[in-house]
Amino acid sequence: VLQKGLKENFADAQVSVVDCPDLTKEPFNFPAKGICGKPRIADVGGVPYLIPIAQKEKVYDLNTVAKDIELPGAFILGAGAVSSKVLGINAELIPIVQTKSEKKPAVNGSYVAQINPADKGCLLEKYSSKYTDCEFGLLANLYASEGQPGKVIEVKASGRTGELNFVSCLRQTLEKHYGEKPVGMGGTFIIQKGKAKIHIMPPEFSACPLNTDEDVNNWLKFFEMKAPLICQPVIVSRDPGFDLRVEHTHCFSHHGEGGHYHQDTSPDSVQYLGYFQPAELLFRIDRPQETHLVGRD
Repeated sequence: VLQKGLKENFADAQVSVVDCPDLTKEPFNFPAKGICGKPRIADVGGVPYLIPIAQKEKVYDLNTVAKDIELPGAFILGAGAVSSKVLGINAELIPIVQTKSEKKPAVNGSYVAQINPADKGCLLEKYSSKYTDCEFGLLANLYASEGQPGKVIEVKASGRTGELNFVSCLRQTLEKHYGEKPVGMGGTFIIQKGKAKIHIMPPEFSACPLNTDEDVNNWLKFFEMKAPLICQPVIVSRDPGFDLRVEHTHCFSHHGEGGHYHQDTSPDSVQYLGYFQPAELLFRIDRPQETHLVGRD
């Protein structure tokens, strides 16, 4: 299904089932070896807690989320916002956490991408270099598993010929094929060659309400960042009525760049390599009572 859909948007695409590579090794350096074992997706909070006005009291903990999704000790990947209570500012969180279990403390391998106060560029830092908690704020889309080795879906795509970004292409392909039945996936992929359009939220929340997508885009800071970028996508083919964010991807690198992935900007030369696992369960945590569709891409 995925290979057929990708070939409509990329010059070359290959999808196969392989053994998950050891994710504790380069370029990932994750705290867990794989993305297998009781795979599940959690959509926590939501964009309505950020837009039109940020509700800074919305703070969550990945260790608590792991218990809420009935997988204490889960290995969690995804995309979210930092806790401004901890950092004192707003920033992009790239969660990569082996949550705590009865036997072991949490291992936080997350990254933070923020606007550098010195030059207004990207400042990417390892979360654990400054903080000891596993908190996040406002919203997160998370893929969780036991972090075990096992069989995964390997996706290779290069030479983008269509308009869709890599993640949207995967998601829309699933939606087209499975229709009413929601299919969720998570994992990691590398933009191996090329460049990508990435945003980072400003350190200050907007004082004026952000009421439209145009308001949001004027507030966000956009960059072109270079490969290799290691990305953490969470995809649900369609929203079965839980007010989900159906796709959300954050990325980090070993050259100081990272943030929220939008699209590659070098379609001819771009090269993607990803490892995905379909999720068995979906959890919706602290769903906003008042909602809207602004700022969802």
